[in-house]
Amino acid sequence: MTDYKLTRSKRKTLTIYVRKGAVEVRAPLKMSQSRIDAFVASKEDWIAKKLAESRKALALKEAFALSYGDTVLYRGKHYPIIAKAGRSIGFDGTQFYAPPDLTPEQIQQACVQLYRKMAKQVLAQKVSYYAKQLSVSPKAIRITSARTRWGSCSAKKNLNFSWRLIMAHDEVIDYVVVHELAHLIEMNHSERFWKTVSSIFPEYKEQKAQLKALQKRLNTENW
Repeated sequence: MTDYKLTRSKRKTLTIYVRKGAVEVRAPLKMSQSRIDAFVASKEDWIAKKLAESRKALALKEAFALSYGDTVLYRGKHYPIIAKAGRSIGFDGTQFYAPPDLTPEQIQQACVQLYRKMAKQVLAQKVSYYAKQLSVSPKAIRITSARTRWGSCSAKKNLNFSWRLIMAHDEVIDYVVVHELAHLIEMNHSERFWKTVSSIFPEYKEQKAQLKALQKRLNTENW
């Protein structure tokens, strides 16, 4: 039997999560232990496969390091990181540059700093453009460090976007922006909500698939 962490709550379904090389089972409060164990046993092959994938991703993430000459993603394209005399960091349209002799950790920190700055600028422009098309008015835009949510919309009409989104292709960034703006019209994922999204992106499922692929890649990189 696979070792797992059991979490009980006021839920109706039994679910297995495999994350960070560990297994968690979430179950209803009154479900019997024997039923839970039987369910886990029936999923042994699936769990083994997911554990192997998760542990491989963890190993890659732990080994992840950036050096001069490596490439990083920006708006769906790869750009090299170069050493440039001086103390400034930046992006000149063809490459990321940073002072020479930085450690791998410092190179990564410089990239993150640039990503956050560029995400703030690019997303503000895109929100403004698509807000006009949807006739909505968000109150504020905030760049976050979220790892599992590309974007969110609060009840106060504030939009939040992970800086990691700036790594995606422009059409994917646009989709996430439209998705969150659509929540200003429908604060749910109802048929009406998806109709609003598809009015701008009829093929939005393609963008969702690209986001999933990017998330899979980032699971092996320590951003």
